[in-house]
Amino acid sequence: MKKRVNKIIIILCIIITLIVTMAFFVINKIKDSYKEISSENIVINEETEEKLQGYRNIVILGIDSDEDDYEGERRSDCIIIASLNNKTKEVKLVSVYRDTYLYVNNKGLDKVNHAYAKGEEQCSINTLNENLDLDITEYVTINFEAVKEVVDSINGVEITVTDKEATQITGIEKGGTYTLNGSQALQYGRIRKIDNDYARTERMRTVLIETFNKAKNIDKISLFSIVTKIMPHVQTNISTTEIMKIASSMNDYKVILNTGWPYKVKEITLDAWYGVPVTLEENVSKLHEDLFNEKDYEPTEKVKEYSQKIIDKTGYR
Repeated sequence: MKKRVNKIIIILCIIITLIVTMAFFVINKIKDSYKEISSENIVINEETEEKLQGYRNIVILGIDSDEDDYEGERRSDCIIIASLNNKTKEVKLVSVYRDTYLYVNNKGLDKVNHAYAKGEEQCSINTLNENLDLDITEYVTINFEAVKEVVDSINGVEITVTDKEATQITGIEKGGTYTLNGSQALQYGRIRKIDNDYARTERMRTVLIETFNKAKNIDKISLFSIVTKIMPHVQTNISTTEIMKIASSMNDYKVILNTGWPYKVKEITLDAWYGVPVTLEENVSKLHEDLFNEKDYEPTEKVKEYSQKIIDKTGYR
């Protein structure tokens, strides 16, 4: 009996040691990916900050790169706002189309995806906050390798593809429902030739949602192991504690909205091709209704100012 008890104690000690070692490894991986942005450098309208209490808004920036290098003139070809309702645990995902014509923070009118090249995450966050009346302070920046790594880590994601989409994915010949591996999921999310950027952003959100839903059913130890694999390909200002907390409570959250923004867009070619929100003011009002259930939301004076600048430049009203 005594030998059996000693054996159980030894096994428990080994398990505890493994868990502590894994936790230490995960924490160090996350620390390596951490990049702080001073709160003093984030622009948030006071009125907006007050109205959005109860929500946690995070921006996911997908960088057009295969390398773990987030500095320099890179562009965020994927911009997804993840809005979390702290009370209901409901998640709403909104892609901001990369060619959207907005007032880039202190830089003038330009494509929203150029904000990253002009000031990385800080400029991207401030551009979204000022143009969309948001209170984003947190970001997650990923590259192509992160997408492949996380999808492969959960043994692929099940996605239904059309016949046209199948022609753009290696190893798939016709439309149907398939379990895509990391490379295939990335190819699916980056498809552009068969339609347009609006459809492309929808595919990106599909990969994100299917990955999230599958990860919810993975045990916590395996989930933490996955985190260690993808963190070298991620840059974020979310703390180690928060990442561990989010990872361990994924099952509490449910995605209830998946859409793109702006809702109403007109195309224009100036020095380049742009998607013009018509109008910015009206699109922001609708966005706040969808994200925060604010009926007849009236945008701030800053949004109205930028909306008028866009009208003056394009003539679209």
